[in-house]
Amino acid sequence: MLNLERLRTLDALARHGSVSGAADGLHVTTSAVSQQLAKLEREIGQQLVTKNGRGVRLTDAGQLLADHAARILSQVEIAQADIEAQRGQVVGEVRLAGFPTAARGLFPAAVSMLRRDHPDLAVRTSELEPERGIQHVLRGDMDLAVVLDWSNKRLPVPGGLAREPLLDDAADVAMPADHPLAGRDEVDLEDFADDDWVSWPEGEFCYDWLMFTLRSKGIEPRIAHLAGEHHTQLALIQAGLGVCVTPRLGRGPIPQGVTLVPVRQPMRRHIYAVWRADADRRPSIRAAVEALREVGRAAGS
Repeated sequence: MLNLERLRTLDALARHGSVSGAADGLHVTTSAVSQQLAKLEREIGQQLVTKNGRGVRLTDAGQLLADHAARILSQVEIAQADIEAQRGQVVGEVRLAGFPTAARGLFPAAVSMLRRDHPDLAVRTSELEPERGIQHVLRGDMDLAVVLDWSNKRLPVPGGLAREPLLDDAADVAMPADHPLAGRDEVDLEDFADDDWVSWPEGEFCYDWLMFTLRSKGIEPRIAHLAGEHHTQLALIQAGLGVCVTPRLGRGPIPQGVTLVPVRQPMRRHIYAVWRADADRRPSIRAAVEALREVGRAAGS
């Protein structure tokens, strides 16, 4: 009979594309991955992987078995979800991913709530940008991801995922306190056509949103500085090096010398949780979503 853990190892190799990636996804050593694959090859009597430069690739037999393994593991997950649902207990482990401001603004309170209400549930969290969070949920490396899109730019969510809105998060423009517009009650993005901008790093969803939004208003932005953390962005603003868009969730104290002004046409991020639809009945998933919703309601009020 095929060993389930060895099939899980083969599935991880197929999804991650390398032994080291599979090891990271399974939280084991590369040696353990190689040993499991070698045992699986002996069990079925066929070669499953072959050398490919410095790495490996699946053989035809390996790809065939990996396709079956993905379906088998999906059915196992459905069975586990049904058993958990029938038992009705919030136990085991749930793995949460979230983009940085969600991890800072939602996770501490939500995880504390889960620990208080469900002491037999182990909760593990990681920071991941929205696209990577979705990928990790699809691959089974994470159980749930908190992701975002903007009111004028949606994040594609693949089929097979369930989703739940958590909150809408407004954003303001941050500028040096001596900026000519710092005394305004409201501003338009067009007012900053001649300013330098501080942005999220290239390739991130929010960077793409900022470029799309400014260009849609006839502004070709001068991106002077890139920083992933809002605290770093605000430090650059404090030094007089530009302006930036600053969402309110997880914002924390505003540095002295920085002024925030709302935008006349509000900019909002839609923040929601996604998880695999075949795990929808797991009480641990439902408990995590409810905790995030409760914290999200408080944060968005």
